Amino acid sequence: MLIAAIGVVYGDIGTSPLYTMKEIFGGHYGVLPTEAGVYGVLSLIFWSLIWVVTIKYVLFILRASHQGEGGIMALTVLARRATVGLPRLQTLLVMLGIFGAALFYGDSMITPAISVLSAVEGLDLAFDGISAWVVPIATIILIALFAIQKHGTAKIGALFGPVMVLWFVVLGCLGVHGIIQRPEVLQALNPVWAFNFFISHPGIGITILGAVVLALTGAEALYADMGHFGRKPIARAWFLLVLPGLVLNYFGQGALILGTPDAVRNPFYLLAPDWALLPMVALSTLATVIASQAVISGAFSLTHQAIQLGYVPRMFIQHTSSQEQGQIYIGVVNWALMVGVVLLVIGFESSGALAAAYGVAVTGTMLITTFLASAVALLLWNAPRWFAIPMLFGFLLVDGLYFAANVPKIFQGGAFPVVAGIALFVLMTTWKRGREILMERLDETHLALPVFVESIAAGPPHRVQGTAVFLTAKSGAVPHALLHNMLHNQVLHEQVVLLTVISDERPRVPPNERVEVESCGEGFYRVTLNFGFIEEPDVPRALLHCRFDGLEFAPMRTTYFLSRETIIPTKQIGMALWRERLFSFMLKNANGSLRYFNLPVNRVIELGTQVEM
Repeated sequence: MLIAAIGVVYGDIGTSPLYTMKEIFGGHYGVLPTEAGVYGVLSLIFWSLIWVVTIKYVLFILRASHQGEGGIMALTVLARRATVGLPRLQTLLVMLGIFGAALFYGDSMITPAISVLSAVEGLDLAFDGISAWVVPIATIILIALFAIQKHGTAKIGALFGPVMVLWFVVLGCLGVHGIIQRPEVLQALNPVWAFNFFISHPGIGITILGAVVLALTGAEALYADMGHFGRKPIARAWFLLVLPGLVLNYFGQGALILGTPDAVRNPFYLLAPDWALLPMVALSTLATVIASQAVISGAFSLTHQAIQLGYVPRMFIQHTSSQEQGQIYIGVVNWALMVGVVLLVIGFESSGALAAAYGVAVTGTMLITTFLASAVALLLWNAPRWFAIPMLFGFLLVDGLYFAANVPKIFQGGAFPVVAGIALFVLMTTWKRGREILMERLDETHLALPVFVESIAAGPPHRVQGTAVFLTAKSGAVPHALLHNMLHNQVLHEQVVLLTVISDERPRVPPNERVEVESCGEGFYRVTLNFGFIEEPDVPRALLHCRFDGLEFAPMRTTYFLSRETIIPTKQIGMALWRERLFSFMLKNANGSLRYFNLPVNRVIELGTQVEM
């Protein structure tokens, strides 16, 4: 588990040495490769890794486990539970959580682009005149990466750990090689150098944090992937291998820059001996592909959770491994990310240009995570105020400084992840609110089930053999599909099941809590299926395990009836007209219940209805 965690969790932050120091000293920040500049930057990087990653994420945030699962969506659920009785605060935190999730998608596009570009740029040092081929090569690698996603990571997942273990060992060895040349660079472990940096570089000030944050990219993955590996393997991997490898490499690059200031053009590759340049390019490319794979898989998992929580329309989810629950593939997300990544590579053309735009989404998500975790610690855990408040204030202060340092990047290309995040936030909240209003409109014309059953008993219609399953969100009301079926066909099956599928706030629901059955008389039953928010809702399989006298779900004798609503936007109280039209478009193009619930195609009947919003 520890080796697997190194392979999946730390791919993103593990490849940050490829571009961080190069951007700080070779970018537009104006940091000179002097003793004060190098020591100050190294001190900032080291103590940022200690405070943000080690203390905040590894020692604190990883404890915010929701039934063993992590990630900003799971943390949002915890924050919502913590603020019960405080509706305004609850709404604010939920909206922040959704926006943080939306920003994660922006990060998921920039990370593969900057990582692979920075790795391929190493070819510039080995071959003259190859710079024109960097973008095409990086684009081909990225397209190939997205093209194989549908095959899943089950077959190649075993390679991730060993490759990344080798990567961190090589990082450490290169760092030691550089430090031996100038061991005085270890003075930068003293935090005084970080404070002196701001004094000696008054013109740069807080803006340098916009480049230092590159060393922290991928910290959110520690929490997002907790459900796959658990807190202990992730924490142990960080302390035993990842943190030492990163620190040694950064300090080795700093030592190289002190001795050879011209090395700022690419200190990572120039730290390696000449004979190791091409092998390092190959290893770096492989490491960045693994890092990209981790981010893409994280986007799949986040989308799956958002679907289960009702913020994203249903999509077809393919489970690519029978052993690993979290290994899934969502085609729509995959190809959308690929288009975004390719456009970023073609548009920015270099890792330096992308670095100028990178950080807004990352620091925004980090800041939101701190807000949500503060509510959980103070209101749900009831942590001691004397300890929790100063610590949380420190987290908010540092995250706020990093976010403020990255805000100017919005005008330097960083608007892309922000615009993408805002667009996704609007889509997610529109879908959630639209579904709520749709249910309200349907409830206005609903017929109570007991009344309907009494009318059936008073005037029995013709009954046919088999079981009819009507999917409905309201188990106490008669589904519109059932009313339409009675109106047009004027028959009922011997067994009529009103089925409600509930997405639980827990990641997984125990088998003994999966099915709830209630007999309503006259052959009517109310059945509730409970699924965790990371589980695949396979309805036929769950119904086969339903045990209730007189109720059976033989595959060839069971018919599923679905309702399909057509939205007619109006100026009634609800949402703005443009949002109603947007929701109508999303509903029309969303996957129906058939594929999402894994219903048999030849046993499904859809009946439509029009609803004014």
